[in-house]
Amino acid sequence: MEKGYAIRLVLRLISIPKSSYYYNKNGKVAKKMVSEGRPAPGYSYQESGVRVADEQIEEWLMELISGDGYNYGYRKLTVDLKRTYKLIINKKKVYRLCKKLGLLRPQRKIKTKHPRKLACNRMITGSNQLFETDIKYGYIAGEDRFFFIQSFIDVYDRSIVSYHIGLRCEAQDVVRTLQQALLKRQLFDATLKPVVRSDNGSQFVSHAFEMACESFGILHERIPPRTPNMNAHIESFHRILQDDCLSRYDFSTYGEAYEAVTEFMIFYNERRMHSSIKDLAPLDFYNQNLIQPIPIEAVRL
Repeated sequence: MEKGYAIRLVLRLISIPKSSYYYNKNGKVAKKMVSEGRPAPGYSYQESGVRVADEQIEEWLMELISGDGYNYGYRKLTVDLKRTYKLIINKKKVYRLCKKLGLLRPQRKIKTKHPRKLACNRMITGSNQLFETDIKYGYIAGEDRFFFIQSFIDVYDRSIVSYHIGLRCEAQDVVRTLQQALLKRQLFDATLKPVVRSDNGSQFVSHAFEMACESFGILHERIPPRTPNMNAHIESFHRILQDDCLSRYDFSTYGEAYEAVTEFMIFYNERRMHSSIKDLAPLDFYNQNLIQPIPIEAVRL
């Protein structure tokens, strides 16, 4: 290279990466130290502009704790400092000073009223034994926003028992859809009710949904994180919904999206053949199976 040869050519001939050459040529770069932010100034100001040292603030904190503020946490102590001593101070600094003085109150332990029930391996031999549920997003190009489709599928007969379409999908919407599913299958007074399986979405871990399942007498189980295979049937349905419906349209309005998805749900339940249920549509298989059992393989999941 000192004789004028191109650096790239020389490095290629001697099989040395360019990065290694420039790394050693320019000297090793020291590892960047992790910044811990600016150092604490060691003082605060009162509203009058008077500077107050942290040591004085610590004394005031001790006085507050020994008096009316004995049961206060750092947030209320911050309010008390502002009111009593006219300090300009935020709760983060008060937290730091309280931690230094050992004044932080122990955090309360939140007890879960509805403990999480993990999904377990099951052998499904008939309808109304296990419903899977999840939420699918669709896009409305004309309005530049998303809409939601939440469904309950019977894993044995592949029927979409009930579904919700809307511009929002909250816990109460999921509860309403579950009620519709139980009504359609006439299961409210049944001795044995289906298990409901979901992921850990906010709607399904909500207090409202857990209370509803408890009042309906339904066992709700949730799959572990990153295990969509345990919710495979609803995931498979959402892939069909995407390929056969959502990807075919550029929706201009929510009304168009609602109509297209509703028509697809009717087609899926009443006319679309499934190889796993003897090439019948889900609704045909369910109705015929009520009259004369149709032998198919049990569903293991």
